[in-house]
Amino acid sequence: MNPVNNVLSLFGLRLRKYKKEPLKLRNEIREAMEKCDRDFEQVKRNNRGFRVLKDFRYQGGEHPTFISNVHCDFAAYHLYKTKPSKVLDIGSWRLFIIGMLAHSDVTTIDFRKRESMLENETIITCDARSLDLPDKSFDAVISLGAFTHFGLGRYGDEFDLDADVKAFNEMKRVLKPGGFLIFNTLIARSEPTILFNRCRVYNLEMIRGFCNNLESVDEKFASHQTKKYCSFDEITSDPKYFDSYLGCWRKK
Repeated sequence: MNPVNNVLSLFGLRLRKYKKEPLKLRNEIREAMEKCDRDFEQVKRNNRGFRVLKDFRYQGGEHPTFISNVHCDFAAYHLYKTKPSKVLDIGSWRLFIIGMLAHSDVTTIDFRKRESMLENETIITCDARSLDLPDKSFDAVISLGAFTHFGLGRYGDEFDLDADVKAFNEMKRVLKPGGFLIFNTLIARSEPTILFNRCRVYNLEMIRGFCNNLESVDEKFASHQTKKYCSFDEITSDPKYFDSYLGCWRKK
């Protein structure tokens, strides 16, 4: 544990990441705790009937950002621009799927059985390597942070080193001509690497090879360090500290 977090843990606090100098950070936290004590005394005197218990957490500083925010922003932008009527999602984050369901009918694929409380979600329990769906049936296929993990057994799925290729081919198969495939995956400026049993880290040539017979609409790269878009040259060359590729491709 970081030395600053060792101290903070005595107060029930923890910082996940920080950029400030330790002394400046400690002073900032001390000032926040002192202000909380003053405000707490005032809150205890409230005349609205609230019982008051202290539950202090320090969450100051810059607004937190996550690499998944970048992934979801990219996908949301292209969904907004293309406005597909029939959407298939394979393995994206649940909260992103729920956001799509606020506006669209969505079919979701899961190899583990689950149910939805939303009437406009159709759940198909099947393997992404062999979708139980007809050819050319969706205007958009979305897959955020998923197929890089397929077939490595991390999530209880069947071991298959080629599961990513098979799933990607299935996504292309069920996409209508003129439809859009929107996805992100892991990338490094190195030879393709498997971090077993976590994920595959691709190079750009391999990712573009997945997209044969598709037309590129937009490609972006995102740094996992800055949580922002970056140039290809800024992508890490160490696959253990991978970055993200984001792509929107159109079926001819």
